[in-house]
Amino acid sequence: MPRNAPSQSALRVAGLSQSSDNTFALRPAPEELTALAESLGLSALRKLSFEGRVVPQGSRDWRLEGRLGATVVQPCVVTLEPVTTRIDTDVTRQYLRDFEEPQEEEAEMPEDDTQEALGAWIDPRQVMLEALALSVPDYPRKEGAEAGEVVHTEPGQKPMTDAEARPFAGLAALRDALDKGED
Repeated sequence: MPRNAPSQSALRVAGLSQSSDNTFALRPAPEELTALAESLGLSALRKLSFEGRVVPQGSRDWRLEGRLGATVVQPCVVTLEPVTTRIDTDVTRQYLRDFEEPQEEEAEMPEDDTQEALGAWIDPRQVMLEALALSVPDYPRKEGAEAGEVVHTEPGQKPMTDAEARPFAGLAALRDALDKGED
């Protein structure tokens, strides 16, 4: 998560209660929904909410638990018609005081991708934006939309179908020819 200046929804770690829930509820205004839709390449972002709490995890660490809800509209990858998707997902982040960022140029991703370093602020808005970006479908498809067959050819040549372009299509034809010859 970027370490920019905290948003208005950010919670100062030093001010969090150790004995009760530190709740949050975010519902961006319509103009912010429009800006978010544009930044994510969506046709529209109709609804967005993120509610949850930040609770202590041990004596030095914190855990954010929330529920993201959104309604997104995207063009179908086949027909370009609008596809509306409802997103409802649980979101968890663990903010650890002893978390160490990998120092190597190339490092493997940790198995638990919910962990990050504890700073002076915990920003539910940043978590909401990240979770939304990760939850939006990569290839939305309208129900019943089928991709047609692609035909490849150079001018003056016989078109090659997708089935003929498969790497073992020639071997299957050879096998079938050999089988016919054995009869």
